[in-house]
Amino acid sequence: MRNIKLLLQYDGTDYVGWAPQPNGVSIAQRLLEAIRATTGETPRLYAAGRTDAGVHARGQVVNFHTESRIPVDRFPYALNSRLPPDIQVVGAWEVPPEFHAQFHARRKLYSYTIDNSPFPSPLLRRYAAWEPQPLDVEAMRAAARILEGRHDFAAFRSTGGSARTTVRTLFRLEVLEPPPGPAVGRLLRIEAEGDGFLYNMVRILAGTLMEVGLGKRTLDQVREALATGRRELAGKTAPARGLCLERVWYDE
Repeated sequence: MRNIKLLLQYDGTDYVGWAPQPNGVSIAQRLLEAIRATTGETPRLYAAGRTDAGVHARGQVVNFHTESRIPVDRFPYALNSRLPPDIQVVGAWEVPPEFHAQFHARRKLYSYTIDNSPFPSPLLRRYAAWEPQPLDVEAMRAAARILEGRHDFAAFRSTGGSARTTVRTLFRLEVLEPPPGPAVGRLLRIEAEGDGFLYNMVRILAGTLMEVGLGKRTLDQVREALATGRRELAGKTAPARGLCLERVWYDE
């Protein structure tokens, strides 16, 4: 039995998320259909991140076990020929039998993109949250510095998660402003790198930073949210479309 690790990219707009749901098509469903058509098997899939509906991935990692003898470097070609254009395998490796994409992940990087322009760009509507009011980037960065480190992030999660503990380490939370391009307005990018994330945690972090940037939430409220775990002291959950799983790290 071989253990195959895949690097997956997808546009999550038209899917109910990674995991199968009764109300629509999931990323996992489409990948499993492609694997079944390629190998004749229906293996269990393990993913580094269970992305929600509308969330994208540039660096999702998945593994599955197979008896197939297809050369590992041929898997991307075989699977991509059976996958829709908004889901593609960009790498495949044979890994030790015990490797698990979810449980062996050591850190993850997510990005959150904000279209901070007076008018929403049609080219960004699937990949960025639109905020027409100017955001105070320096205030957002000050809030981000408060949130970095090891904390109890109970205030920054939605109900429904199954995490045993709400303590996480946020190695890096940055607000970046790429150089302006030919488009009108500005683009902001929040990067969150941590040892793990709670349900909707990155979207709530993004929503909190945006509210700070709009002057709707103070730095003291951010500190109080961390200290008390009270969800109402953190910001709203930002729209799913701005979120992207960028990279997952593993021990060598």
